[in-house]
Amino acid sequence: MKVILTKEVLGLGDPGEVVVVKDGYGRNYLVPQRMAIVATKKNMTAVQAEQKRIAAQQAREAQRIKGEAEGLDGLTVTIAARSGEGGKLYGSVTNMDVAQALVAAGQDIDRRRILLEAPIKRLGAYDVQVKLHPQVVVNVKVVVEPQAGEAPAAEAAAPQAEEASAEE
Repeated sequence: MKVILTKEVLGLGDPGEVVVVKDGYGRNYLVPQRMAIVATKKNMTAVQAEQKRIAAQQAREAQRIKGEAEGLDGLTVTIAARSGEGGKLYGSVTNMDVAQALVAAGQDIDRRRILLEAPIKRLGAYDVQVKLHPQVVVNVKVVVEPQAGEAPAAEAAAPQAEEASAEE
């Protein structure tokens, strides 16, 4: 089924795009939620006529979001995670964990807008992109550190080396 998107749908497209979706998804979700309209010839000509209005609306929205994004750009959040030898994590840090850390920092961001190529599996600092709008992407620094009570791998190895040299 071909539909014309009227709103941004994450993972599918932006307003004004013509996309092909499964019949049930289009008929039962996108169209009733007013996220899309069926792509008929009449609707296609109407949307082509409205492209200028849609572009102007997106530009205004992008400007508004850029103003809000200034507080988020360059923000650093810290996530404490259990780690083992060499700074390798037990489990991983996902976009859901980053979203929770951002909420704790006072920024309410949907987890689907956080762009992680793969889950974070080691201690350290990472740059993560957050897509607030199709035209507005900001960088957030995520620092993954060991949980309280755990010694970092490098510091844990140092006392053991000192004890070994003291015994000799």
